[in-house]
Amino acid sequence: MIRLLIIGALDAELGQAARIAQARGARIAQADGPAAALVRLRGEGADLVLCDLAHDIPWLIERLAAERIACPVVACGRDADAAAAVRAIQAGAKEFLPLPPEAELIAAMLQAVAGEDDGPVTRDPVMGALLARAEALARAEASVLVTGESGTGKEVMARFIHARSRRGRGPFVALNCAALPESLLESELFGHEKGAFSGAAASRKGKFEQADGGTLLLDEIGEMDPRLQAKLLRVIQEREVDRLGGTAPVKVDVRLLAATNRDLAAEVRAGRFREDLYFRLNVVALHIPPLRERPGDVAALAAHFARRFAAANGLPLRSLSPAAEARLLAHPWPGNVRELENTLHRAVLLADGAWIGPEAIELTPLPPGRAAEPGQAAAGAAPAAPPAASPVGAVSALVGRRMQEVERDLIIETLTHCLGNRTRAAEILGISIRTLRNKLHEYRAQGAPVPVAPGTGLLPGVGVGQGRHAAPQSGWDPGALRPLDPGTEARLQAARPSGDPV
Repeated sequence: MIRLLIIGALDAELGQAARIAQARGARIAQADGPAAALVRLRGEGADLVLCDLAHDIPWLIERLAAERIACPVVACGRDADAAAAVRAIQAGAKEFLPLPPEAELIAAMLQAVAGEDDGPVTRDPVMGALLARAEALARAEASVLVTGESGTGKEVMARFIHARSRRGRGPFVALNCAALPESLLESELFGHEKGAFSGAAASRKGKFEQADGGTLLLDEIGEMDPRLQAKLLRVIQEREVDRLGGTAPVKVDVRLLAATNRDLAAEVRAGRFREDLYFRLNVVALHIPPLRERPGDVAALAAHFARRFAAANGLPLRSLSPAAEARLLAHPWPGNVRELENTLHRAVLLADGAWIGPEAIELTPLPPGRAAEPGQAAAGAAPAAPPAASPVGAVSALVGRRMQEVERDLIIETLTHCLGNRTRAAEILGISIRTLRNKLHEYRAQGAPVPVAPGTGLLPGVGVGQGRHAAPQSGWDPGALRPLDPGTEARLQAARPSGDPV
């Protein structure tokens, strides 16, 4: 259930927006102004803030950034308030919602925050059996460990479990353990009291307290520092948290789900993950197979994304031609569902005619030496990557170059092949996502072209690792809201800050 905080009086048009959102399943909270809203966000938190243009949106966004509260803010008002809307976008508001509200726009806004539609989309029998197992487990209170490659849909699976559990009407809170350094992650998890550390201007509930009565997803759990692993283990055992700077523990009632693309059993053997915590998390395990191992899902997901992006961009709905489907089925999808989603977004925008033809399917070139899976070389497939150079020749070509330059080129090239997906690139490179993030900051400062993260664009995501002050929240789907009138949209587009979030 999406937690929507509305800033402004719930009468007239803003009240109408609240009623529409509530009918769509959102849990509504209201604050009279930004100061009162900030108090609520420090406590209960929210998944989305809808703020009337009459209030000081720049001040609110500045305070959210200073206190590391990552929650998307959508400004709302009449189209006549274009100048105020531009100022809100320049300050960091994610979008402008025109009033009076349309039910379709409210639904798209909530869907964008949730990061999913009605749950997993599947036709493959392997995934069908996995979903049946997940639905049976949802009714229990046991911890679930969801594993799988990056981009397979681990958070979608976690939301599916939450929605079908007895906690389905409670909050669902997601936290990416790889997105923040240890000191900030501890505060995000367990909360803090006023004055607990420099910059702690007020008390704030952590994710465990925000998820009380619901479900907490710890994504990328394998990246958590061992010291925090010990503290997390105690919370699971005692069902209480100690805020930073606090004097007494706080009881919590939370179902814990964890997700990772790492082999945690191997991490335990290597001494990088606590064995006792592993057994606490791994009461039940669900492994999501990569997309290449469930080919029956490719066509279903492609049709789903084609419908979504056609509606989001105001384009006619086009079906995939047989040749286009064959081209999709021939690709091994190293980036899994996320790569397929990006591919279909491009195809919807490039298609011309009654069908989405193979000419609109622009597949990401495979890394050198990686070919399609056996049996996938169908007609219309993307050209195979050229064979990799021999080891001797490849190394000889590097002689005379500085080590830092070689490392930079390797990291940027890997990131390009991963469509800007930081998690997948770090996995391939064999480094932590924190190390990758630091390297990219360094390269950007040097003026090197760093590939943008997926999900950036007209509606940049507030997902994990996106932006200097970002903390884990649900993703924001670019293109979820329809364009405004051309004049207002042009002014808003010109006002959006540039830059590649990491």
